[in-house]
Amino acid sequence: MSRTEPTLNVRKYNRYAWDTQVDKKNKFTIPVSSDTIADARRGEYSVLLTETKPVPREWFPPFPGLNLLGLASGGGQQGPVFAALGANVTIFDNSPAQLERDRMVAKRDGLSLRTVEGDMRDLSAFADGSFDLVFHPVSNVFCPEVRPVWREAFRVLRKGGILLAGSANPIYYMVGTHADEQETLQIKYSIPYSDLKSMDPDDLEICIEEATPLEFGHSLTDLLGGQADAGFAITGFYEDICPDSPISKYHPTYLATRAVKPKL
Repeated sequence: MSRTEPTLNVRKYNRYAWDTQVDKKNKFTIPVSSDTIADARRGEYSVLLTETKPVPREWFPPFPGLNLLGLASGGGQQGPVFAALGANVTIFDNSPAQLERDRMVAKRDGLSLRTVEGDMRDLSAFADGSFDLVFHPVSNVFCPEVRPVWREAFRVLRKGGILLAGSANPIYYMVGTHADEQETLQIKYSIPYSDLKSMDPDDLEICIEEATPLEFGHSLTDLLGGQADAGFAITGFYEDICPDSPISKYHPTYLATRAVKPKL
């Protein structure tokens, strides 16, 4: 691999990588079951922004008729549940294969939802004020810049609309994402982190050969301050763990926020 690899088109590569992860049956590409959809139709549901802790139900407005955008949320996991609860669901994702997961569940279980392919930093496919709620699970780790994501989410929400977002705690990237780095728990990298710029070139080459999605660790200034700077008021917060990471024995690895676009 050339040492000029940092010029790689991240969006194009990660689209390919996530399509490949679908083939590999990555746990974040496995759709919900028909039983889960049946439960949701009865009002019984649980969805994740992070990895283990369900989103508090009080964070959601009533679902029937709610215009909901699943932002970088393909995979057939959350979107079909929201559709079964009565929301008007649009799933926006960079991976065609992940979007196909949502379409598969919709067809299998008689749900209505639409899918749109694109970059989470560019929601120009949607007019201002198109949605009542944006649901954005941990996926901005695959995007080099997070502030454009917040600005676009703010734009497409109506006044009083809600952004629910999951993010990775920067501490996760300070020790590195490889198994050996996680085990030693030694600080190696600064924040913001980029696989393209921070990772050893030989390790990066292996990741690309294995079609591993490229990741980016954002600062709390951009993750939290960026939402405030976009115009949001943060009204809820919790932390969660990554059960596969040794870091979680000592510190949470995820954070989740509820933010509101002011009505004024």
